[in-house]
Amino acid sequence: MSFKDHFSQRPAEYARHRPAYPDALFEWLAARAPGRRCAWDCATGNGQAAVALADRFDAVVATDASAAQLERAFAHPRVTYRVAPAEASGLDDASVDLLTVAQALHWFDLDAFWREALRVLRPGGLVAVWSYALHTITPAVDAATDRLTHDALGPYWPAENRLVFEGYAALPAPFAAEEAPTFAIEADWPLEAVLDYVRTWSAAQRGLAATGRDLVGEMAPRFAAAWGDAARRRVRWPLHLRVGRAPA
Repeated sequence: MSFKDHFSQRPAEYARHRPAYPDALFEWLAARAPGRRCAWDCATGNGQAAVALADRFDAVVATDASAAQLERAFAHPRVTYRVAPAEASGLDDASVDLLTVAQALHWFDLDAFWREALRVLRPGGLVAVWSYALHTITPAVDAATDRLTHDALGPYWPAENRLVFEGYAALPAPFAAEEAPTFAIEADWPLEAVLDYVRTWSAAQRGLAATGRDLVGEMAPRFAAAWGDAARRRVRWPLHLRVGRAPA
């Protein structure tokens, strides 16, 4: 089964420069799951969510269609990594208490994935999918980010990223929706870390491949002027979380 791979060319950079999800998110999910025997982190990438789940579940199966991403994944004794597409996990029927998809659902064949999710979730099992789009720092830096996002990188965004910018609001799912708290990623980063993170965006990768130019680096002077003299600034990514439950 083929998949749209925008991140395997530079897996080390992806693993190094993506922000970490808040512990409070995983605490809340673990408390809502019907058990803590097994969690499936689908499209795990570098295993960022998987290792957080492993601190709260007996076992975590973390799958990704990209072998290159899994080669850079974080090791944990309770995480088993497998190369597998989202739509064909290889997991047993009714074996999963919690299914998570972090910043990846928009790449899936959704009908096939939801069938797979219903198959592997145990009765009453929890499914949680989330995304984050543009970060906020200061009004001046945010204006530079908007210009980069919509002007320099605008032609290179895959169509699927529209769903991310919409916060997954329009995605249908065959689960009874549940209310969820508001979570956000926060980090204190220097400017160079922010620019390295932006270089991991699918649009930045596609722009580099199409033009041979570092479109993010070309805007670095504008970012530096907006950033000012601060060594570090608080970066915040609101999470758009959707949670549902398999039929009991």
